[in-house]
Amino acid sequence: MRFGLILSEAFTGLRRNASMVISVILVTFVSLTFVGAAMLMQMQIGKMQSYWADRAQVAVSMCATVSDVDTCTTGQAATQEQIDAVTAKLDGDALAPLIRDYTYATSEQVFENAKGLLPDDIIGVVTADQFNATFSINLVDQNQSDVIIEAFSGQAGVEEVTNQMQYLEPLFQALTVATYVAVGIAGLMLIAAVLLIATTIRLSAFARRRELGIMRLVGASNRFIQTPFIVEGVLAALIGSALASVAVWAIVGVGVNQYLRDRIGFITSWVGVGDVAFVIPVIVVIGVILAALSASFAIRRWLRA
Repeated sequence: MRFGLILSEAFTGLRRNASMVISVILVTFVSLTFVGAAMLMQMQIGKMQSYWADRAQVAVSMCATVSDVDTCTTGQAATQEQIDAVTAKLDGDALAPLIRDYTYATSEQVFENAKGLLPDDIIGVVTADQFNATFSINLVDQNQSDVIIEAFSGQAGVEEVTNQMQYLEPLFQALTVATYVAVGIAGLMLIAAVLLIATTIRLSAFARRRELGIMRLVGASNRFIQTPFIVEGVLAALIGSALASVAVWAIVGVGVNQYLRDRIGFITSWVGVGDVAFVIPVIVVIGVILAALSASFAIRRWLRA
């Protein structure tokens, strides 16, 4: 089978159906860009979860003078005995294997830290004993946070036990939903691309029906007849994939590195060039495989007609 002849036939088909081919390229470009963006978003979520899971702490907040829960005495902060009881439990054999380390901040230290965050008019009317002395616990495995919460919930002198990861879960959930939306849009666009490729191939075959009839009469095999049409679809998809690859690179190179990285300080781990190097081959392969299968199915049905 002559490769030059196959390419010549494929380019002839592309020229004859230029408007449809451009539509295929654009739809493939948009759909694969959504696929790449969804992959990058999921990678970013994974990086953020991994980063914060290693740094998120469980906070055991001791009673302050303004605390109003059953474990606290109204108007009285946690006593030294209650603080020592929490310390003893943290150092005990039962919880020690779960805890990497912990720190203790007195109400005065928490108050001093709050001065830099609260407005001056509020700082002027509050006192240190209104702030919770806090144990900040780093766990060996963040998934074991429920054990710590259960161990100290309801203990005398403890107002609240919180897992800092719970404040980030809504963000992760929102990003996950955005990923699903991107995947859904990408799926619809890929379906449109497949249908467009099939239509383009069938139109190309119809325009060359006389040539194909002569080829069949002289004994050309179906494979020989089909291959130029498959190449035609693959070439259009490759162009769309190349454009999508450039868009994915721009999302990271420009959108992330030059814009988001400097404006969103609490995210310290971003997707990078290595992630793009993984995503681009995937979207190219998806585009080529879908185009080849769609073109093959379309021309095979036409040849049977």
